[in-house]
Amino acid sequence: MAFQGYIVLLGFLVLLSSVSNSIAATPSNNTDSLNRGSFPAGFIFGTASASYQYEGAANEGDRGPSIWDTYTHRYPGKIADGSNGDVAVDQYHRYKEDVGIMKEMNLDAYRSDTPFVTIFHWDLPQALEDEYGGFLSPHIVNDFRDYAELCFKEFGDRVKHWITLNEPWSYSSGGYASGTSAPDRCSAWQNLNCTGGNSGIEPYLVTHHQLLAHAAAVEVYKKNYQAAQKGVIGITLVCDWMVPISNTNQSLNAALRALDFMLGWFLDPLTNGDYPQSMRSLVKNRLPKFTKEQSKLVKGSFDFIGLNYYTANYAAYAPQPNGLKASYLTDASANLSTVRNGIPIGPPSASSWLFVYPRGIRDLLLYVKTKYHDPLIYITENGIDEFNNATLTLEEALLDNQRVEYYHSHLWYLLSAIKDGVNVKGFFAWSLLDNFEWSSGYTVRFGINFVDYKNGLKRYPKLSAHWFKNFLKK
Repeated sequence: MAFQGYIVLLGFLVLLSSVSNSIAATPSNNTDSLNRGSFPAGFIFGTASASYQYEGAANEGDRGPSIWDTYTHRYPGKIADGSNGDVAVDQYHRYKEDVGIMKEMNLDAYRSDTPFVTIFHWDLPQALEDEYGGFLSPHIVNDFRDYAELCFKEFGDRVKHWITLNEPWSYSSGGYASGTSAPDRCSAWQNLNCTGGNSGIEPYLVTHHQLLAHAAAVEVYKKNYQAAQKGVIGITLVCDWMVPISNTNQSLNAALRALDFMLGWFLDPLTNGDYPQSMRSLVKNRLPKFTKEQSKLVKGSFDFIGLNYYTANYAAYAPQPNGLKASYLTDASANLSTVRNGIPIGPPSASSWLFVYPRGIRDLLLYVKTKYHDPLIYITENGIDEFNNATLTLEEALLDNQRVEYYHSHLWYLLSAIKDGVNVKGFFAWSLLDNFEWSSGYTVRFGINFVDYKNGLKRYPKLSAHWFKNFLKK
């Protein structure tokens, strides 16, 4: 049965590749051609953010340090501009102003506030990292469950959409395979200047414990709170779309493996109770095993899936390196790139990893529908950045035409997926404001509202904010 399903997916990927230039019509150049009314009744539009990237107030309200406080202060050289989130965009003190901006834009929801709340977005308390290694330890499972339960108790009367974890893939791969984010762990032989770690073992262990922590939180919510509070709970995953670099079986299989190692790593256990077979065969005994009880707990532990989509990659076959130097970064036997025959997969952005490939959101959604039994989905992040260019006047900086086109084209393909039967109920733009963008610091801007870092963090609507306001008129 598993082999049969693999053949079906391979055929599905071939079909998507073959129609890459022949989908009925393409987005109109007229960015006013879409509006809220184009989408089904009740479809939710909002924006997303994260506490460390926005709040600031690092030493207020009895807040203890997180691993990102430690990382940015101890290793400022690993942040593009040496900055940190101590102040960020000061939403801790300006939240009323920012809620006003949301209302002015006609938004329905805000993913860091009611009604969509993420319980964990990478800012692990440093105390737990020091005590037992954070998500490297199974001790995190019960601690996370207890933390989540406290949130349900205190806020469940107002919060009706809970997200346990945001992008566990990013946390595992960035924090434990490449060392590009906190807690800065990877194998020494990779020469990435990490503080310690094992890129062939730790990412898999951290993901295993994230899944168990997620499932434990969901179990307590469903058992003790859901019936009375009448809410729903899910998890947010991120995935690039993978385009086979050629129509050879090698490239098609590489694309499927890349999807397994980025998305299936989480969605297979959540849907089927175990990791993808491709990962089992390639990672072997470095991939943790679920007990029968754990598998039962993880399987089906969501009411909805959040999907973050930004970009796409070309996928080609890559032989695994010989020797004992195993790493998550090479385990998939897939080489990912953004250029084919000298031509980028799409227009570039400020970030080297982000190229504009709007049809990928449709392809990814159809893939998830086909492989993972048609789950309820929210697009929980989607966006593009520009450089923080100090030479621009304010008026010039507010003219983010590329962002307007980015959102228009992605929403067009999202609507196409909905018309093809994908069960998507909402869309959240990343992000409401320019903010601290992790290892990029403040060198790039993802906001649909401009933050003037030189003049008291004053907010100004960009062209994209005006576009969204018009798009969302009722």
